[in-house]
Amino acid sequence: MTAPRAPRRPPAQGLSSAEAQARLGQFGPNLLAEAARPHWLARFARNFTYFFALLLWAGAGLAWLGKLPQLSVAIVAVIVINAVFSFVQEYRAERAIEALRRILPQRASVRRDGRPREVGAQDVVPGDILLLAAGDRICADGKLVADVELKIDMSTLTGESRPVRRHRTRVAEADQGVDAPNLVFGGTYVVAGTGEARVTATGMRTELGRIAELTQRAERRPSPLELEMGRVTRLVAILSVSIGAAFFLVAGLLGMSINSRFVFAIGVIVALVPEGLLPTVTLSLALATQRMARRNAIVRRLSSVETLGATNVICTDKTGTLTANQMTVRRIWTQGLELEVDGVGYAPAGAARIRRGTLDQSAVEEIARAGALCNDASLEEREDGWHVIGDPTEGALLTLAYKVGLDPAREAHRLPRRAEIPFDSARKCMTTFHDTPGGLTAYVKGAPGLLVSRSTLDERSRAEALAAAEALARDSLRVLAIARRTGCAANDLSTGEVEQRLELLGLVGMHDPPRPEVADAVRSCRKAGIKVIMVTGDHGITAEAIARRIGLIEGSARILEGAAIDDLDNAGLVTALLRPDVLVARVTPEQKLRIAEALHASRQVVAMTGDGVNDAPALRAADIGVAMGRTGTDVAREASDIILLDDNFASIAAAVEEGRTVYDNIRRFAQYHFSSNVAELLAFLVWGLSGGVVPLPLVVMQVLAIDLGTDLLPAIALGAERPEPGVMSRPPRPRQERLLNRRVLGRVFGFVGLLVGVAGLASFFASYLLAGWQPGMALPAAGASYVQATAMTYGGIVMGQVGAGLAFRTNRDSVFRIGLLSNRFLLVGIAFELALLIALVYVPAFQGIFHMRAYDPRAWLLLIVWPVFVFGAEEARKAVFRRLRG
Repeated sequence: MTAPRAPRRPPAQGLSSAEAQARLGQFGPNLLAEAARPHWLARFARNFTYFFALLLWAGAGLAWLGKLPQLSVAIVAVIVINAVFSFVQEYRAERAIEALRRILPQRASVRRDGRPREVGAQDVVPGDILLLAAGDRICADGKLVADVELKIDMSTLTGESRPVRRHRTRVAEADQGVDAPNLVFGGTYVVAGTGEARVTATGMRTELGRIAELTQRAERRPSPLELEMGRVTRLVAILSVSIGAAFFLVAGLLGMSINSRFVFAIGVIVALVPEGLLPTVTLSLALATQRMARRNAIVRRLSSVETLGATNVICTDKTGTLTANQMTVRRIWTQGLELEVDGVGYAPAGAARIRRGTLDQSAVEEIARAGALCNDASLEEREDGWHVIGDPTEGALLTLAYKVGLDPAREAHRLPRRAEIPFDSARKCMTTFHDTPGGLTAYVKGAPGLLVSRSTLDERSRAEALAAAEALARDSLRVLAIARRTGCAANDLSTGEVEQRLELLGLVGMHDPPRPEVADAVRSCRKAGIKVIMVTGDHGITAEAIARRIGLIEGSARILEGAAIDDLDNAGLVTALLRPDVLVARVTPEQKLRIAEALHASRQVVAMTGDGVNDAPALRAADIGVAMGRTGTDVAREASDIILLDDNFASIAAAVEEGRTVYDNIRRFAQYHFSSNVAELLAFLVWGLSGGVVPLPLVVMQVLAIDLGTDLLPAIALGAERPEPGVMSRPPRPRQERLLNRRVLGRVFGFVGLLVGVAGLASFFASYLLAGWQPGMALPAAGASYVQATAMTYGGIVMGQVGAGLAFRTNRDSVFRIGLLSNRFLLVGIAFELALLIALVYVPAFQGIFHMRAYDPRAWLLLIVWPVFVFGAEEARKAVFRRLRG
């Protein structure tokens, strides 16, 4: 039995087939349009033509022309690997619109020509009558013309998990939004009941289409790391080509042959281009994603790991991210009595303790009983605890019933429900009717002001109840009034009559408690120079209460309502957002998108959280889109860069720390790569500047064996360094800061790289000395002694890089402070480096390819000195730097 409504109208006849066909031509198919984009083959090919790839193509071509086919093939392999990886990442990032499209069903039931028919969802047009039943996915927006106990899951649009009642009613034009009780929307589910809706919008004109359009408009921007790597590769390309061309000309002036000059130019270019840098960045980021996964953050876009380290503004949702999303009753008030309720969450553990007055157990039980009966939720115990199925507020009332000694299921069986009047935003209350020993009783829950005004209390008692409600609200609790009316007549259940002359049972104050770890995470972000802004669809007062509990605001709150955002230009909006103690409340998807775009345009690096379909545009527009793994929709997850498995803000703070560490580590192994590049370049410069008097100390294949061989694993291991002390005590990295700034370039090109180069060149000349060469004699440019000398240059650079790898673990502090051998991955990388060196020098199959020859045993006495030499010199430099800087 349900509460009677107005007399049922005859079924709406819907359109004729001819009219539907005409409207299909007028409005187009009911599909979400896909933004025009190149074919996947064109997008794949694009990864072979960006600046760094073109440079490598040129190097591969020159190597082929210079009769160095192995080098050419190796360079092409690097190009292909990077292109494939980039394409896969791009493909994954573009799936948000596809996820939106999957929300819409393939078929729909409509009434045409006066009878029910099933048609393709793409053929539904405005004016069609949709026939809705439990389990259906709605294919278009519409206005209800009939309903029977209809409940809709709106989570795809709003992110709210509880089903909402929808019913035919008149609603003011100004209230025609997603909350309007008489509207249904494409992409949502019917979870219970039946209904009929006249289609008002299809395709891109629907609410889902509007969000799709916003999502398409919100272009995915390159991350700060991608931009910086682009700058680095352009700089390296310009330098390498310029230096190669210059020395090609100089070599000509020194009388070298064209062939020698050509090989020399190729060598300079290959020596300066860090072929292993991009693969190392990729692998380092992949390792970082594994570490973040252990901290409940799944990374969908690798470069976003580093972007988190540069983030200086986090715009976070409230419910479920800052709070536990577990509404809990904290206080009960009834005349003459106030109780404090223990326990957190939906677990039926805890008790009610007297704060004021004398205990009236029957009154307390009646409040809890009414809250449990006027309720559509249920509780479920799972392995990870108790969960509510339905409205969190109603879940809190069920938990309260358990805490005062009632069993909600037993009460529902003992006092069966006979009818209900669902919650209505206009009425602000919900009523259910139950058979009780005293007859039909109505239980009502709703807004305190409304129920108190409709109660049978005298003026003094009403004032007392309202004062109690205000006191609970001041304690940051959400207040709900609970009432009943006994002796209802079964033939008179209209809202106007039943919800009057109520017996007020009492008030309950509840809240969604903040996650216990969030306050520390907020403090950590503030210490790290990151501004955290709560951006929520909730009311400002509710947002302020939570913000104060977690320390997000300390002074007077500045609440920026969504309506006020529309009155501000972008500059004014950014100014308002960056003020202290600001909260953003009652925002729409468009306003959330505008917030992300405005902050980004003002040079902020923005992380934005979201869980619903309507959050997708803002997630894509932000520098970092963070979706919720538990409560988030597929669309939000597909539009995001990072997914939080536990929906917890503290995981964002942990991810920021990881991001900062990743950037530090990228700088570490970039320095490591470039130090060997400097050493390689020195070898070619000595040859070129000597006019060929000094034979080429290092051949091109040996250069490649360093860049893509011995350097690779130690560089990746540097990417696994732990955070330096104080990484979350410094401000975010400025957007304009360069990966290779002056200090870094000076360290690499002016010191460590030169030391490694000295190690290589000294080993080269030492090899000749060990072979019997004396100063004043011509240096052999061929034969066994020359091959062994180039092998020694290679060995000297590799051994120097062992010391450089250890030294680059810290920027300012001594490596001994963090433990010389504390990075086990680096020790494995060094072991691999030495093993590969030995294999290339002593295995005959490699000797021919890489121009190697076994060392004179005495050579190892020199080679083992170089790690100590490079490491010791860099440690001494850092000690001097610390003393000078204090």
